[in-house]
Amino acid sequence: MLSATVPVDASSRQKVRGNVRRIFSGLGLVLGGKAGAGLISLAYLFLATRFLGPEEYGVLVLVHAYVTTVCGVIEFPAWQAIVRYGAEAAADDDRHRLGRLLRFGAVLELSAGLLAIASAFVLVPYVGPHLGWPPKAMAFAPFYALAVLGSVRSTPAGYLQLLGRFDLLGVHNLVQPVVRLGGCLLVIAMGWGLKSFLVVWMLAAVLEFAVMWAMGLWLAARELGPALRRPDAGRVTQENAGVWRFMLATNADVTLSEFAGRAAPLIVGWVLGPAAAGLLAVAQRATVIIAQPAQILGNTAYAELAHIVAAGQGGRPLRRTLMRVVSIALLATVPVVLVVLAFPAFIVHLLAGSRFDAAAAPMVLLVLARAVALVAPACSSALAALGQPSRSVMANLFASLVFLGALPLLLERYGLMGAAYQALGQAILASGLLVMLVWRSSLRH
Repeated sequence: MLSATVPVDASSRQKVRGNVRRIFSGLGLVLGGKAGAGLISLAYLFLATRFLGPEEYGVLVLVHAYVTTVCGVIEFPAWQAIVRYGAEAAADDDRHRLGRLLRFGAVLELSAGLLAIASAFVLVPYVGPHLGWPPKAMAFAPFYALAVLGSVRSTPAGYLQLLGRFDLLGVHNLVQPVVRLGGCLLVIAMGWGLKSFLVVWMLAAVLEFAVMWAMGLWLAARELGPALRRPDAGRVTQENAGVWRFMLATNADVTLSEFAGRAAPLIVGWVLGPAAAGLLAVAQRATVIIAQPAQILGNTAYAELAHIVAAGQGGRPLRRTLMRVVSIALLATVPVVLVVLAFPAFIVHLLAGSRFDAAAAPMVLLVLARAVALVAPACSSALAALGQPSRSVMANLFASLVFLGALPLLLERYGLMGAAYQALGQAILASGLLVMLVWRSSLRH
């Protein structure tokens, strides 16, 4: 008996190591682009903050946060369904089913994107005055609704993940920061103002949309051919059991998990004004070093976890893979956290200049919050791969209701530090709930 079980356990460990290698291989390819994007974003932050100052930079942040928040509530990203059900279609070598699924996801996502643009356009006169936008920002903000397109690109991104083309996802990460940096240099050289920065930020979002869809369509046309252009007759909802329920749950999860981060600058601007929102944006910038790899890790892990579950290995192999992925990610974060804790004032001064020094104290708590929240994207991906995204929804909804509802009171009592307390508390609660839920769900699988 003992000799029979050893090879099985060794094979299981080898499979887990292979899963982890594939996840981090994809992560490495995407992070290659993100590393370059991060350096470029620091360059345009350095220029924009010094040229605009806290007040006008805060307005720029608030206009963009307003559009992304509206988009986050209304958008209908399809990437998780593309990866999960696409993995099943790929396993069966059913190109026509995959073609129908891609067309279905594209129609849903683009329709929701148009609705988000219209909503952001219409609501500007009602929201802008409460956020302290000056007349020039109010005049252009309705047109800035086109920046919604920057987030309407999950269907082609999901297909790229399904194919393992993380190299192209890494290249795409450079589009927005390159456009912003080039535009920022032009605006400063010409002596233009806030409105020109808004135009540049909007163009960067539109190009994000265009480049991702161009890459996705090119690959899909090459790989699927007629199965994409004219797939055989079939009903997506019948051949992908529970796809509507799955998409509604995963979209609710994405909305709730990201809503707090998107809405927090708006609440800060509403309560404390644009300058405070600008300070918060600079404080959050240092945390992007942790936040972006965490989200990318969740996305790249999801494709591999979906394949594990599709192969009937959603129990111990999934838990082992998840534990290793999260442990490695947490260890890699420790040096970043230590540097921020040791030199917060220096980092803020280097990023944005002396006028933003008040962002140093909130930045310390925000980077701790991001470190705690590092486990959340991978756990949410595991729950989605197990076909139980509603559990992730519940965890994120509960954490958001508890702490986002308290944010106005925290701001009134503690000023800008209240936003940092809110972020840390929500990260602790949401991450703890997600770890517990994914562990229980995998044990039952």
